[in-house]
Amino acid sequence: MSKFLDRFRYFKQKGETFADGHGQLLETNRDWEDGYRQRWQHDKIVRSTHGVNCTGSCSWKIYVKNGLVTWETQQTDYPRTRPDMPNHEPRGCPRGASYSWYLYSANRLKYPLMRKRLMKMWREAKKLHRDPVEAWASIIEDADKAKSFKQARGRGGFVRSSWQEVNELIAASNVYTVKTYGPDRVAGFSPIPAMSMVSYASGARYLSLIGGTCLSFYDWYCDLPPASPQTWGEQTDVPESADWYNSSYIIAWGSNVPQTRTPDAHFFTEVRYKGTKTVAVTPDYAEIAKLCDLWLAPKQGTDAAMALAMGHAMLREFHLDNPRQYFTDYVRRYTDMPMLVMLEERDGYYAAGRMLRAADLVDSLGQENNPEWKTVAINSNGEMVAPNGSIGFRWGEKGKWNLEQRDGTTGAETELQLSLLGSQDEIAEVGFPYFGGEGSEYFNHVALDNVLLHKLPVKRLQLADGSTALVTTVYDLTMANYGLERGLNDENCAASYDDTKAYTPAWAEQITGVPRAQIIRIAREFADNADKTHGRSMIIVGAGLNHWYHLDMNYRGLINMLVFCGCVGQSGGGWAHYVGQEKLRPQTGWQPLAFALDWQRPARHMNSTSYFYNHSSQWRYETVTAEELLSPMADKSRYSGHLIDFNVRAERMGWLPSAPQLGTNPLYIAREAEKAGMTPVDYTVKSLKEGSIRFAAEQPENGKNHPRNLFIWRSNLLGSSGKGHEYMLKYLLGTEHGIQGLDLGKQGGVKPEEVEWRDNGLDGKLDLVVTLDFRLSSTCLYSDIVLPTATWYEKDDMNTSDMHPFIHPLSAAVDPAWESKSDWEIYKGIAKKFSEVCVGHLGKETDVVTLPIQHDSAAELAQPLDVKDWKKGECDLIPGKTAPHIMTVERDYPATYERFTSIGPLMEKIGNGGKGIAWNTQSEMDLLRKLNYTKADGPAKGQPMLNTAIDAAEMILTLAPETNGQVAVKAWAALSEFTGRDHTHLATNKEEEKIRFRDIQAQPRKIISSPTWSGLEDEHVSYNAGYTNVHELIPWRTLSGRQQLYQDHQWMRDFGESLLVYRPPIDTRSVKAVMGRKSNGNPEKALNFLTPHQKWGIHSTYSDNLLMLTLSRGGPIVWMSETDAKDLGIEDNDWIEVFNSNGALTARAVVSQRVPAGMTMMYHAQERIVNLPGSEITQQRGGIHNSVTRITPKPTHMIGGYAQLAYGFNYYGTVGSNRDEFVVVRKMKNINWLDGEGNDQVQESVK
Repeated sequence: MSKFLDRFRYFKQKGETFADGHGQLLETNRDWEDGYRQRWQHDKIVRSTHGVNCTGSCSWKIYVKNGLVTWETQQTDYPRTRPDMPNHEPRGCPRGASYSWYLYSANRLKYPLMRKRLMKMWREAKKLHRDPVEAWASIIEDADKAKSFKQARGRGGFVRSSWQEVNELIAASNVYTVKTYGPDRVAGFSPIPAMSMVSYASGARYLSLIGGTCLSFYDWYCDLPPASPQTWGEQTDVPESADWYNSSYIIAWGSNVPQTRTPDAHFFTEVRYKGTKTVAVTPDYAEIAKLCDLWLAPKQGTDAAMALAMGHAMLREFHLDNPRQYFTDYVRRYTDMPMLVMLEERDGYYAAGRMLRAADLVDSLGQENNPEWKTVAINSNGEMVAPNGSIGFRWGEKGKWNLEQRDGTTGAETELQLSLLGSQDEIAEVGFPYFGGEGSEYFNHVALDNVLLHKLPVKRLQLADGSTALVTTVYDLTMANYGLERGLNDENCAASYDDTKAYTPAWAEQITGVPRAQIIRIAREFADNADKTHGRSMIIVGAGLNHWYHLDMNYRGLINMLVFCGCVGQSGGGWAHYVGQEKLRPQTGWQPLAFALDWQRPARHMNSTSYFYNHSSQWRYETVTAEELLSPMADKSRYSGHLIDFNVRAERMGWLPSAPQLGTNPLYIAREAEKAGMTPVDYTVKSLKEGSIRFAAEQPENGKNHPRNLFIWRSNLLGSSGKGHEYMLKYLLGTEHGIQGLDLGKQGGVKPEEVEWRDNGLDGKLDLVVTLDFRLSSTCLYSDIVLPTATWYEKDDMNTSDMHPFIHPLSAAVDPAWESKSDWEIYKGIAKKFSEVCVGHLGKETDVVTLPIQHDSAAELAQPLDVKDWKKGECDLIPGKTAPHIMTVERDYPATYERFTSIGPLMEKIGNGGKGIAWNTQSEMDLLRKLNYTKADGPAKGQPMLNTAIDAAEMILTLAPETNGQVAVKAWAALSEFTGRDHTHLATNKEEEKIRFRDIQAQPRKIISSPTWSGLEDEHVSYNAGYTNVHELIPWRTLSGRQQLYQDHQWMRDFGESLLVYRPPIDTRSVKAVMGRKSNGNPEKALNFLTPHQKWGIHSTYSDNLLMLTLSRGGPIVWMSETDAKDLGIEDNDWIEVFNSNGALTARAVVSQRVPAGMTMMYHAQERIVNLPGSEITQQRGGIHNSVTRITPKPTHMIGGYAQLAYGFNYYGTVGSNRDEFVVVRKMKNINWLDGEGNDQVQESVK
């Protein structure tokens, strides 16, 4: 019965009273309790996670009621850890707990959208042309039409379309581009496959089948630490967070664990209960400082200087004055320190050259296989030996690629000498480059000679060619480089820590601002703990160090400390780099799916940093020259030109990939070769030598050599990761931009030598931009077509992380809302339409593909001694040796859909593998035929089907050794053939285990140990990188087979980075030209611009989420110091403008004492779609954090064809650093919302 009338204040009966009227008995309405009960009712709970690149990879309960997701909570059923370890749960964070808001919010994309101008043109063209390809051609070949819809990008104007219409237009554009310009002009960008690996694979598989280009991400994000490939030959491998609990001394260096690793932070706090000491190293008072016993605050960008000083103290006290047996044995067995280095004679001194190789000596020390790739040392008997394990033993022979202490020729046990001191033939003066005297007005420097001469013990050797050479060890070079006096009366070495000589604590104090006593104390404690615990000292490190131009120097400083203390490969110790969810654990099972390697090989890959640097024409504004980066000891005449010249040279020498690859449609080359009676490879080589075919990068603006179609999915490229954002708007999109600087032509700067310069750059290079997303992001605003994807609660997928050993599912708790579809279904639909539309335009075609010299292949032994450029006549053009591999791929374009939805025959014909090993997959293919069923007819008849995302997941799980115990045993057996040691015992107890998709939906499953990774998944050992190298004696994949502290490639030596040095942040020269140029009357000041990861979002995801906006300030903010704010007359929450020659942004100021003077922070990533007024500088809507950045690539990251310094997709290459950037900050005067509604305001000017 309704109690509606009872709720009126009047016209109701008075209730019975008691206690003399002080109490009243009432019959109240309790319907509200039903509402509360029903709020938490649900029909089912489904397990899923968030594919957001946060590294959390947390398992969540998704509650569903009446077919709608109502909320989510954390799962608590992870497999338990061993008794002496805390469990992994609870895992989660407030950002993840708010995700269900997106599903039914106004931000949700519901239907396919197309830009109105383009839609109108398309429909009109379809009326005139029955063939969709001809219809697209009529639009894009009309310059006025193309310009019209490109200029509308970023300005709204979307209208609802249909899947049929958008798929037809996309397919027509792709077919037209492939046919007219080449398949490599179609590209796709999607990051971090580990966060939703099937979704990544969906787009990459489509692109790979048609010959398109898959763009890298780990290097572009600057999450890739180049020091890892340089030192270990490994992209990145790190401990799981549970291994923090095994440590007894932790330094969190540039990693804000509680804010950016929220689900894992409990291990950091829990280990302190065991007595573990924790130290924070951050320039600002970050959240991590609250969890630590000590906080060090070096000047931002000077971390390498502090690491060098700590290394100086460690070497002095624990290697020289009081050598510790554990440390000495460790560096002898597991590092390149005993290896010999040849010295090169200079004017009055010597310089360290390349490592001595067996081929340099008489009879090559008995080595016949790859002697030029076998490093040499002197054993304790004074004999020259080529010890096991160097990369020359990896390829061409079996059984000696291991770290057993044996002579590689005789097999006899041997102990290597670390130093020549005491057994030297003479003492030589060796020059070392010094960069610490350089620096801008914003960073301190200590003036010393730019070449520091040190005295080293050397031996004189007779070489195979009859000449003699002086050699010393890497150990001796290292001691001298760190400025350690060893009784040689070296005037450039320090007598005490208080000497202001290079790399002493006193020197570092002047550079970093950290008191020398703190530096010495931490170094001493860290090393002492490592000695007593045999390596249980750890450094957790992140973007705070890795986003600088000289990031490899920062990281090598920390790595050296860990190596000196024997921490790498020991449980509870080592290097813990956490930037990006890079760990795709079932990698070898995923790769054939993602890159269509089951049908054709190789796929086209491209490193994004070089790609966007070229095609967004950021190189046209470059202010940094190679000359200023070179060592003072280098021959500068060999390194002339612009930075993009080095990239072009790297491409043609086979070091880096190129996309587009050649200045000719690669489908035409085979046809022309056939006419000439030649093979496509021979024809291409001949044409390159003659110059009739050139690399596309040499003529990037000739109208044919740039990308045409770009797919973006699982990414917010233009709202989050697009460094040089304004350049992308102008040169790639052809729309409104905010660039304030002048290009090289107008500046009178250094123009390229290898790249054709045109006074007028080419705007609007992309003909079609297609973005898949579940929300309307900044990238969507700049796209031509937006496709609505399923959210993470509406699709089936898988997710792994480096932070824990489990594999998680994303599950379709509900069907995709409105007209959204999963990524797999979207690309499957595009593939189907492409197969239909291409008929009559494309059939079976031969595609010529250039492939850079690959790491983890025998080809990485291509260029052993020096650098030779075939185009300069220094050598012949030999594909795969002095130039890229030139290969042909047969494509069946009408069969694209059939191939997309089935597993191809190459898995049985060739098999599978990864990181240099391979195995047979026949039994796995037989299993997949039973699991997924087979195609009944057509080009893929009899092949296992890939109709659904779960089918794709089963392919990954079945083929990967991490999820199939039988494959794991095969993989370890394959590696055992190389090492000569049996490693199968690491997986035999899991041989019968096969993880299925339904298994991980029931509960998280722990993966199986595999040789793809360098740690163990074991019930008794937490995962720790390098563990199998140390304990199984498996070599690191480097030149010496050991941890490579000395980088002897010619470019590394000539750029002064063969050994660790301190290099101050570069001067990007981006503020002086704009300072005061467009004054608004308020003071201006130049500040260093940093973009750390934020608290209220994961990159740009959640930054527009109403729940997170409510918890934060609700829009773009920039943090600054009280000192700088006072100078600029800025108060907390004032609107400010941040700008330089690259562009401008607007935001509110957060004035805080936790920020040091001289720097400002805009947390990554805040989009331009929430609460953003116009810019006084650009007169446009304020920009994003990347509006004030521009890419500057580093030549040493372009090296290839040289052992560990060889290209691999996301493994090694140019990176998108941005923290060296400076900006001008000022208070805004006019706050213009650009909405015409009279909401503008004027801020009071600074008095």
